[in-house]
Amino acid sequence: MSELQKTGLHGEHTTLKAKMAPFAGFDMPLQYSSVKEEIIAVRESAGVFDVSHMGEFFVEGEDAIKFVDFMLTNDFAGADIGKAVYSPLCRENGTIIDDLIAYKLEDKKVLICVNAANIEKDYSWLEKHVHRFNCSLSNRSHEYELLALQGPKSEAILKECGVFPQGEFPYYSAKEFDTPLGQIILARTGYTGEDGFEIFGGLKTIQTLWNKFMELEVTPCGLASRDVLRLEVAYPLYGHELSDDWTPLDAALAWTVKKDKESFMGKETLEDYKPKYRLIKLSLDKGIPREGFEVLNEQEETIGRITSGTMSVTLGKGIGLALVEKAKFPKDKVFKIKVRKNIMDAQFHAKAFVTGGHK
Repeated sequence: MSELQKTGLHGEHTTLKAKMAPFAGFDMPLQYSSVKEEIIAVRESAGVFDVSHMGEFFVEGEDAIKFVDFMLTNDFAGADIGKAVYSPLCRENGTIIDDLIAYKLEDKKVLICVNAANIEKDYSWLEKHVHRFNCSLSNRSHEYELLALQGPKSEAILKECGVFPQGEFPYYSAKEFDTPLGQIILARTGYTGEDGFEIFGGLKTIQTLWNKFMELEVTPCGLASRDVLRLEVAYPLYGHELSDDWTPLDAALAWTVKKDKESFMGKETLEDYKPKYRLIKLSLDKGIPREGFEVLNEQEETIGRITSGTMSVTLGKGIGLALVEKAKFPKDKVFKIKVRKNIMDAQFHAKAFVTGGHK
């Protein structure tokens, strides 16, 4: 077994006595104070996550935007300069390699941020196709640390630290600029549903910023609270709601597949694809719907499984995402969940469990 990698902020986490755990080949902070305290901080004030394990690829050159647009199912070419676009990265057969965010920094410069567990897989896939375009692809994951500052007070905190750009900076904006702490790439994005920012920068810049956040008593948050926060707003996680076996149309991501684009990887398959599954949101008044638990219809026939489940701190009840067979989706929307030996009534949610506060 290879040794776990460490982010540049690893020392800060151990100093704060964070509970550490392996994640995607890295030794990452699982929690600091309590998961509940961290979640409340993000929903009501601000919390900061070290997500430096994520991957950063840069595409530069004449066809940078054209190449990224072809590789993504979503419309990247149509986005303005200075915008971020969320999209699946798919194969020719429409199955999902990863989900990612691409940032249109300039007309010849794009940043792609990918999941830590998929860095090598994603890079080799992009590398395989980039030769068809007049641009270069580079993996600069080791040059960047990444902080996610999330919560309603995030903007005010960044302004106090002197790392906020001039002018308007709406949701899903991205900008590379110089600050008193060094050059950063700032994006108004995140994985909690709250207003927040992701800050890419060199080690020294990010360490200084982390320390400033600690001085301002921003709550440090770990992976455990991050998972609950993203589930409360029903955001998918690769390896759970998204996988190598499913297409975006199976996983509630039809909105990211722009079939009217002239061409993109997987278009021919996805244009005529009939989804086999439907991703749904369920809650329990008692008990927690854990990953792998069976989802049943009113007749107690198995129709799917929980892909992610947890106890919602915000709602005080068990919540879960589930993939059910489209052909067996009950018209009456009556669902049950098998919690070990007990079969429990579940509530179906048409919308996210929690409405986040992003701008």
